[in-house]
Formats: sequence, C-alpha cells, structure tokens
Amino acid sequence: MGEQHRRTLKGKVAVVGIGETEYYRHGKSPDPEFKLALKAILAACQDAGVDPRDIDGFASYSDDRSDATRLAAALGTRRLGTATMQWGGGGGGCCGAVANASAAIVAGLADVVVVFRSLAQGEFGRFGQAANIKTVSGERSYLMPYGVLAPPQRFAMRVKRFMHEHGVQQDALRAIALASYRHAQNNPRAVMNGRPLDEQAYDASRWIAEPFHLYDCCMENDGAAAIVLVSAERAKEFKQKPAYLLGAAVGSDYRMAAMSHNSPDYGTAGFKTAATDLYRMAGMGPADVGVVQSYENFTGGVVMALAEHGFFEPEEANEFLKLENLSAPGGCLPLNTSGGNLAECYMHGFELVVEAVRQIRGTSTNQAKRNDVAMVIGGPMVTPVSNLLLGSEATI
Repeated sequence: MGEQHRRTLKGKVAVVGIGETEYYRHGKSPDPEFKLALKAILAACQDAGVDPRDIDGFASYSDDRSDATRLAAALGTRRLGTATMQWGGGGGGCCGAVANASAAIVAGLADVVVVFRSLAQGEFGRFGQAANIKTVSGERSYLMPYGVLAPPQRFAMRVKRFMHEHGVQQDALRAIALASYRHAQNNPRAVMNGRPLDEQAYDASRWIAEPFHLYDCCMENDGAAAIVLVSAERAKEFKQKPAYLLGAAVGSDYRMAAMSHNSPDYGTAGFKTAATDLYRMAGMGPADVGVVQSYENFTGGVVMALAEHGFFEPEEANEFLKLENLSAPGGCLPLNTSGGNLAECYMHGFELVVEAVRQIRGTSTNQAKRNDVAMVIGGPMVTPVSNLLLGSEATI
C-alpha cells in the first residue's frame, strides 16, 4: 500500500453542528448574502452548543463572496487559524470544502472549523448567467462562438452521449426528479413543499435542452447553510449526536478537459477516480451505503454519478432507477431525502451535506431505514468533483 493510501481522514473529524437560513426563491431574500452566511453559521453554532468566538477556521468553495476575514470579524472570533477555498468545479466543491476543513483540523491548523455556502442570486445575479459579457476566456471561449451559452446546453451533450451508449431511457431521469419532489413534500424547509410532481406533469413540462425537461434542472435560490467540524476526540463534548467523516475525495478523471469538451471519456460525471479514492479511504463499498444525497445540477448527471459510484452498471440504470427504489424509508437506495437541489433548495449542494448529517442523527423528515452511512456526491460533470461519506460512531 502506498503512502497516500496509509494517510486518512477516517474517524478523525466529526460534524457536531448544522445550520441553515430560510431558503428563498431567487431574488426573494430580505437579507444580503453576507448576513445570510452569518445567520447560517450562528445557527450551526447554536445547534452544536459552540461559542461562535471559538471558531478558528472557515472553508467554502466556488468563490464564495463571504470572506473568512470579514466573517471572523463579524463573529468576534478570537483568532483565525485557517481559511480555505476549494478551487473550480462550481458545486463540485461542496464536499471538497469539507475535506479541506477536515484536513486542517487533522493537521493541527485549527480546532473548530465552519464550512459554509452563502448564495444570494437576487443580490449578485444568477449563478452561471451568461449576460453582459464583453470578453470570454476558458470554457466559454470554446463554446460561446457556437451558441452554447448556458449550463443545461453544456451538460446535455454529455448526458446524451451516456444515454446513447448505454441505452438509458428518459424514465430514469424522471424517477430522480420524482423522488426529490416526493421527499420535499414531507420537508417544511423545502421551497417546493406543497408543490408535488407526478409523471404527467414532468412529461408535459417544456424542454430546456434535450434530454432535460424543466424538472430535470436545479432551482435558483437565495440562502446559506453551514456545518461545524471538530476533532473526533472532542465530538461528544457537544449537544448533538456526531456524524463522523469516513472518507472524502476530490479530483477529476484523466483529461476530463471540461474546457473544450474533448475528453477521451465524454459521457461521464467525472467520478471514476474519486469514487475509488472515497471507498478506499472509508474501507467501504457501495453495499455499505444506506442513503445518498447527490447534487442534481441536472438529473442526467445523477444517473452517471450513481453508476460511477458502483450502485448499478450503466446498462442497469433503467431497472434500478425507479421511484420506489429511490424513496425513503423503504427504497433500496433513498436519494435526496430533503428534496435536493431540485425541490428543497439550490444552496449549491451544501444543503445535501446538512441532510446527510440529519440522516446520521436520525432527524431527517424522510428517514432512511439504513442511515448509519450516508454519501454526498458533489457537482456531477464539472471538474474537479468531490464526494464524502459520513457515518455514525459504530462505523468508525
């Protein structure tokens, strides 16, 4: 076994607090983005029983505008020991930020680290919006000359390739959307609570970019979410049942080449190496996972991501991805039990991490029967992607 494989985060860090603001439709938050971040962090501290002044580290991703130094000043923290930002990948960094914070604790850089995401699209504009651009660089320089402007257009091409190569039908994508909306009906925090979705409504909804109907695409929202991490040795000092980090991985497959869409393996969510690394660190496999929270930028990415994490072979997607299999409590793999990006809130995937902690605690509004190991999958089809496994004390 190589040196990298002997180094691990397993069982060394625990989530002891979770917090969220109210989730709003795009542009409806009465508070600016920075205040939303503070509200979520204070809620997480209250949940854990942590004095906010004891926070000595912050971690986020996707160029979050709520700067760690400003947060530290506003919260009155006594010292700042670490401040990390996961590069690239948009929502693919939601688990990477947790990994970075955990590594900082294990390395002795900080003792109480908050991981958060704040997003007020009404204040700063829609995430990923291609408007008022005078010059382009990076990925856009390859795509905009051909009219490929928006994320649904870019990611639809990868999903169509995967569906073509493996015979995946539209019904598989629909089942993912229906599961998220079903779970949201039991979750009073969900933006789509009270707005159920059925097969007929899904099929009748307009195309955004084939194979994505309206309900295959994530929402746009304002809000913030946060967690508090401490070392495993301290985890039982706090108010809540700890959720222990079993494994985390960040990265991309060989020449993912998201910029120019010419990667050798095109129809992929990008998790083939990250899934292997995650399971290796945790010492687990797909059969050990009881519940999954998977980032749905678009439902097709979830299909690919679940296959790449070994829950089924690509050719088995149509059989496996049925609403009954994806629904809590009795499904074989309950998926996005809070409603996910599609129906709870698009908090850039960080609400998925919060929901995974709830599953471990046993406090989800859609509790899975097997909740001792919860997986989070961040940002399919971007680069880098990330993932993590959380577990109860019995699993470490």
